[in-house]
Amino acid sequence: MSPGIVSVALSVWSVRVHGTERRWRRWEAEFTCPCCGEGWARDKLQEALFMLPPRAAAELRLQIERLDLVLLERTHQEPMTDPELAWWHRRC
Repeated sequence: MSPGIVSVALSVWSVRVHGTERRWRRWEAEFTCPCCGEGWARDKLQEALFMLPPRAAAELRLQIERLDLVLLERTHQEPMTDPELAWWHRRC
């Protein structure tokens, strides 16, 4: 994982969850492409949870869980998506 990617991923995931229309900051833009969508950010955050030391992972997990709850409340499961995908890729 490159330096700063967790911070960028958390910011991108927050924007996806809250549905704001703000523009990406220049340093975030390189990580956001139309073909990947914002789901990549949640993927990176999941990866980080396994790579970080326990205390840092716990702090990050708390932030992610808050965002995930908002997303779950604001979206529904897309029944036609591949069930093998992570749950956040199956929401619309």
